[in-house]
Amino acid sequence: MRIHHLNCISSCPLGGALMDGHTHGLRGRLTCHCLLVECADQLVLVDTGYGLRDVADPPSRLSRFFLTLLAPEFREELTAVRQIQRLGFDKRDVRHIVLTHLDFDHAGGLDDFPHARVHMMAIERDDARAQRSLLDRMRYRPQQWSTMANWQVYSASAGEKWYGFECVRELSGLPPEIVLVPLVGHTFGHAGVAVERTGGYWHLQTGDAYFYHAEMDLERPHCTPGLHFYQWMMEKDRKARLHNQGRLRELKRSHGRAVKIYSSHDVIEFETLARHAEDTPPVGTASAV
Repeated sequence: MRIHHLNCISSCPLGGALMDGHTHGLRGRLTCHCLLVECADQLVLVDTGYGLRDVADPPSRLSRFFLTLLAPEFREELTAVRQIQRLGFDKRDVRHIVLTHLDFDHAGGLDDFPHARVHMMAIERDDARAQRSLLDRMRYRPQQWSTMANWQVYSASAGEKWYGFECVRELSGLPPEIVLVPLVGHTFGHAGVAVERTGGYWHLQTGDAYFYHAEMDLERPHCTPGLHFYQWMMEKDRKARLHNQGRLRELKRSHGRAVKIYSSHDVIEFETLARHAEDTPPVGTASAV
């Protein structure tokens, strides 16, 4: 299987280098790192980033708080659907979308693929729909959920082990090389998505299990002050989040040659894998691995 790395609109959070570790100026840059997976007879999208409707009318789709804090760089050519078309595919070939979680910056493009089946953890759907707190109402945006009839959910207790992690292996309609790996903490139903390439080599997109590449450093894991605060603000289960970060570091230590680990929002990780700048859409198949 071929994997295309798509940045589906960067956010520009207040804090500059205090957020991303390198930007000069008031605002930093965080990617929305999505994957487009070419299977034998279909395309699978892992997360969607922001969508066309988010770009066209942000205030009707997203909370004022997060629009102010993150100031997403809304550009239509960087939505998943436009990047997929630029790569020469038809959006109707995206038969499945696998979500790490339902936060607004991961699920905004669901509307752009009305025929795709959407896979996620059952507790993620249920907690998002409950809208229990003010933060929940700001992070989970029902305005983005026009395709709810296509959602398929899975229990965290189902499936086989994957490198010691509990996993859901049998995603309906998907090949067994695509695995939903529960990584609870950021949200109650948060998960990573692992994709196996030829030869048994895996890519693990960990969503928001961590935000900054140095959090996976084996000797001295650390995070920028801004992202440390942001993760604290957004977490639903701190103990589980930190535990799963430790498990990811141990996975890297023990199986780093077999599993490539990366997150949704780190620019350095994205540009290393995509081999092009985060603010530039891919050309042809240059970003496929």
